[in-house]
Formats: sequence, C-alpha cells, structure tokens
Amino acid sequence: MKIDVRQREGVHILDVEGKITIGRGDVALRDAVHQQLAGGATKMLINLQEVSTIDSSGVGELVSAYTTVTHRGGKLKLVNLPPKVNDILQITQLITVFETFTDEDEAVGSF
Repeated sequence: MKIDVRQREGVHILDVEGKITIGRGDVALRDAVHQQLAGGATKMLINLQEVSTIDSSGVGELVSAYTTVTHRGGKLKLVNLPPKVNDILQITQLITVFETFTDEDEAVGSF
C-alpha cells in the first residue's frame, strides 16, 4: 500500500493506493494520520479512489483515524469511495459516521 500526502487550501489530503488490510495497510494508514496530526494538521481528507481492497481491520483503522482526529479537535472526511468500500460502509452503517464526497473540490470546500 502507498500513501501520498498533499495539501490543498489548508486541507491535508491522503491519497491511498492499494489494500487497506490487516498487517500492512492498516498500520500505514494509522502512521500517516498520526504523522499529519503531529505536523499540526486539523483538516484531513482521505482519498480512497485507488483502494482495491479493505478488510475489517482496514475499516477499524478508518474509524480509529476518525476518532483520533476528532478528539484532537480536527475533522476527517472521505472522498472517492470505490463501490466495494462504499458497500462495506453502508452495510456496517458507518456511512452515517463519516462525511463522504464524490468530488474532491466539494470535499475541500466543505471544511
């Protein structure tokens, strides 16, 4: 799994590519979120467009990232959910927890 970080209008965007699965992807996502928080980020957007697979551990890490960012006074939102990821969030009802967007411009503007 690969995560590139970029900034746009004060929003830290994490472009995630690959699998968010137990052992590798979940740890990489956690580390990337914590690194951004340590750098002072309060507005985070996770771009999931290039995510091919997510398992329960990956979903748990998304929830953990959301909780961590929120408890530190920040906001975390999701953009470009692939159909598989969207289905999992719908089934688990987590879609009601996350603010999700299909358009990055709209997502960045929402902060």
